[in-house]
Amino acid sequence: MPVVPLSVVVITFNEEANIARCLEAVRGVADDVVVVDSFSTDRTVEICEEMGARVIQHAFEGYVQQKNFATTQAHYDHVLQLDADEVLTPELRQSILAAKHNWQGGGYTLARLTNYCGSWVRHGGWYPDRKLRLYDRRLGQWEGLLLHERYEMQPGQAVGALQGDALHYSYHSIAQHVSQLNRFTSIAADELWLRGKRRVTLFHLLLKPFWKFVHGYFLRLGFLDGFAGLSIALISAVGVFLKFAKLKTRSATVEY
Repeated sequence: MPVVPLSVVVITFNEEANIARCLEAVRGVADDVVVVDSFSTDRTVEICEEMGARVIQHAFEGYVQQKNFATTQAHYDHVLQLDADEVLTPELRQSILAAKHNWQGGGYTLARLTNYCGSWVRHGGWYPDRKLRLYDRRLGQWEGLLLHERYEMQPGQAVGALQGDALHYSYHSIAQHVSQLNRFTSIAADELWLRGKRRVTLFHLLLKPFWKFVHGYFLRLGFLDGFAGLSIALISAVGVFLKFAKLKTRSATVEY
């Protein structure tokens, strides 16, 4: 079987702190690298061009739309989609190279190991956090509404699992996590509204946040990650409350 050429696609906005590390790790794996940028105001584009990536400017319309657009810009049908804050480990690189030499099915999932404020998080539901990121673009597409986009293969397509981790450098500070949580909970509330889920009760405002903490910190062993695990569990619980509280403020069918 001939080796399949591979395009790596990345969407960016003000990722100068991360993008060089991401692009460096795909050297020798990618036959084509395209970065779809949402008009960054920092050095993201300059860094990408210095590292040999093709840069295409495209206004951000949503994660699903942006990733589907980026996929269409790839030179090749076999695509590895990465976020700018993700880095391939040597083991994952070798697994991707092996897939290129013996492609099977429609795509492959990879595991993500997240760095949170300097600590690697292996519990609380954050690992292995498998995502379908290596795929034949002719056999699927990105789907979802406003948040939690995912790549969906056509029915009947086999999906394999790559060995090795993608290192995910998520939050470098608690302040950054809280700031992004505020943004994401607003998007999540909007998505619930669009799905027609507009009823908010004390169950959503009290019990669901409590369960989020218990599930992540105790049942998923988040406490084994020390301070990082505690921070993630607590902030995630607050995020559940904020999502439904924001939905409540725009809902006309609130019940107590």
